[in-house]
Amino acid sequence: MLGERLVCPLMGFPGLRLINSTIKLAQQNYGEHYKALQALIDKYKPDMVFPLMDLSVEANALGLHTVFPTEDTATVLKVHYDLDELDLSFYEKINIAYDTRLQGYVETTRLARLCFPENIIKGAYVTGPYSLAGLIIGAEEAAMAAIMNPEKLQMLCEFALERILEYIRLLVGAGAQAICVLEPTAVMLGPDEFEKFSANFIRHIKLSYEYTDVSLIYHTCGNSMHLIDKMVDSRVDGISLDSPDAGVNLPEVAKQLKNTDLVIIGNVNPAGTILNGKPAEVRDEVNELLHAMDFYPNFVLSTGCDLPQEVPFENIDAFMDTGRKHRIKKYN
Repeated sequence: MLGERLVCPLMGFPGLRLINSTIKLAQQNYGEHYKALQALIDKYKPDMVFPLMDLSVEANALGLHTVFPTEDTATVLKVHYDLDELDLSFYEKINIAYDTRLQGYVETTRLARLCFPENIIKGAYVTGPYSLAGLIIGAEEAAMAAIMNPEKLQMLCEFALERILEYIRLLVGAGAQAICVLEPTAVMLGPDEFEKFSANFIRHIKLSYEYTDVSLIYHTCGNSMHLIDKMVDSRVDGISLDSPDAGVNLPEVAKQLKNTDLVIIGNVNPAGTILNGKPAEVRDEVNELLHAMDFYPNFVLSTGCDLPQEVPFENIDAFMDTGRKHRIKKYN
């Protein structure tokens, strides 16, 4: 699938410092959002670009109580709903396509497709069905429902899937070439529950775009080693995994998948050396990962999750430069 090793850290937030803007402003003003991404492209020229990672977009569009700090990402306030008393008919009336903040992300994608270089892959994020269900009723309640009330949770995840598909249609229509489904909450599940309440729905999304040029990426946070087989069985094009500090052994994952065409994306710790270390330490960490993954051709050098806004620019420089030098040596 890949002709050469791609280098693309998940790094929307550091772009805000390049344009002297704020998270709140960029998440609610697509012109600012676009400018932050453009600044990152001008400075680093990554092979793929994603917007600011934001798990509140769909939940906010459904009317859930969301707070918008100036210097932090938007957060859906924790709720505790009794799943048996949840009235989905209220939420089913809401057309999230008309939500202004959701439309802001769609317009950011549209500007990216129109204005960014053709060779840069334009990505977009959506919240996964189980994670969106967890935002609606509460993460702990969703985990309990997976065991105690699976039928009602299944209905809620089906509802969440339909809303997510609506959002994906808008993003693809605006020009997104890769959709990354964020399922951080699902890592709490065992393999069987993960398959039932997450992977089966991701497979449905993949099948919806089976004969298009749109790639689907499955992203989890935390230690997902026990879930890799289920993620792969969802038939996605790529899996994006957390860092070694979270328990993810990326070379071991690659050994399991060496006979597949699946793209593996990751997995430098975004809150580790690249945030707190020196450029030389970043180079050492990146080189170690690249050499460990040399045997796996469909590996994309990235971070385990979105980089914090405060990551030193010289450390991102070290990440990008090390990845490119390795690419030149190995593929040219």
